[in-house]
Amino acid sequence: MRAIVVGAGIGGLTAAVSLSRGGCEVTVVERATRFGEIGAGIQLAPNATRVLRHLGLLDAVAAQAARPSRWSFRTWSDGSEITSYPLGREAEAEFGAPYLQVHRADLHEALAAAVPARSVRLGTTAVAIDQDDGSAYVTTATGERLGADLIVAADGIRSPARRWLFGPDEAVFSGTAAYRALLPAAEVADLDLPDFAIWLGPDRHFVHYWIRRRQLLNVVAVVRTEEPRGTRKSAEAQEPSKAVAAAQESWTARAEPGEPLSAFAGWDPRVLRVLERAGRMNRYGIHTRTPLTRWNVGRVTLLGDSAHAMVPFQAQGAAQAIMDAAALADTLKDATPPDVPTALDHYVRRRLATATTIQTHSSQAGEDYHLPDGPEARSRNTRMANHATAHPFGPLARAWAEDRTAPTHTRRPPSPGPNSTFDGRGCAHDCR
Repeated sequence: MRAIVVGAGIGGLTAAVSLSRGGCEVTVVERATRFGEIGAGIQLAPNATRVLRHLGLLDAVAAQAARPSRWSFRTWSDGSEITSYPLGREAEAEFGAPYLQVHRADLHEALAAAVPARSVRLGTTAVAIDQDDGSAYVTTATGERLGADLIVAADGIRSPARRWLFGPDEAVFSGTAAYRALLPAAEVADLDLPDFAIWLGPDRHFVHYWIRRRQLLNVVAVVRTEEPRGTRKSAEAQEPSKAVAAAQESWTARAEPGEPLSAFAGWDPRVLRVLERAGRMNRYGIHTRTPLTRWNVGRVTLLGDSAHAMVPFQAQGAAQAIMDAAALADTLKDATPPDVPTALDHYVRRRLATATTIQTHSSQAGEDYHLPDGPEARSRNTRMANHATAHPFGPLARAWAEDRTAPTHTRRPPSPGPNSTFDGRGCAHDCR
């Protein structure tokens, strides 16, 4: 079986490793000319780390990661705790795999090292995909035509392959933007910060957690730049130049000096001290993709952000791409080239509903995080506290329990058993 993977991000490389371990001959085409340190912190829940363990990569990733003991939700103004959930050893014992917080580059490096160098073609841009009854083809910018039994399009949120398969369909600005920074541990040692916290406030939320063996603090400060439909537009939305800047999707765009501090004026002093010490931060607009009813056509399928890019408010963007890769490889494990279209149908049926649900609930969580002070916020806080009492590992426990490495592809039942729920609210955050 021959496979071409378009895109060498986390989803694409996990697919390449998984397919190779299943016996496929894999070629990865990536337009970047080299791999670098782009990105910042991401979170890997047990559903993702279980796949990494299955691939033999968990130890390498964990060696560079941080392991939070718990995650805490806090009130914006004074830092009082709304609720918290255990992580660390308790979560690992429950789900059979750890919860890790890592630098994206460290995860990417571990995945890239598991793909033979001869299989990766950097500096190669795919400009077209086509197929016939027996094969699928990628045409490169140099005019080369590469053939295989299947093509996996893991080419990100701005996926050209998605457009080639399903027609015009642009990424959608979520109405939120994020400021991000990495701070050395010594620069915040005096602030008495929780290990991992999400501070909730009107039209804002603030996230921090450790990465790189607790040597770096990953900071993400999210602001709404468009009000919910039917309400008064925010000042940012009324000023076109600021709105356009906030909507820019870029890992490297710089915020204006003092911009994050101004956006979080009046917040808990610890939040403000972190923002002060971060200095000038990077800023990016958060985009999503409209859910699809199918990801595949014939011998070609989407995977990861190209299929289901989501707002990063439940720490599942990277995890869902990793889950896609595991399910794809398992579906193709015993397939022959003529079986590929049917096998891809099965892969999509196994993954689309779960990924779409998490995509939708991630957006709902963002709305929940940004409620105005008053009855709505108090009701949310009460609901979150009650939910933590009844379901100690949080609303994503069932998603974390999903096991794509088990022969039966079942879900491990999380505590407290059949009464656990997945309501998609009040969960975590990743900066994908």
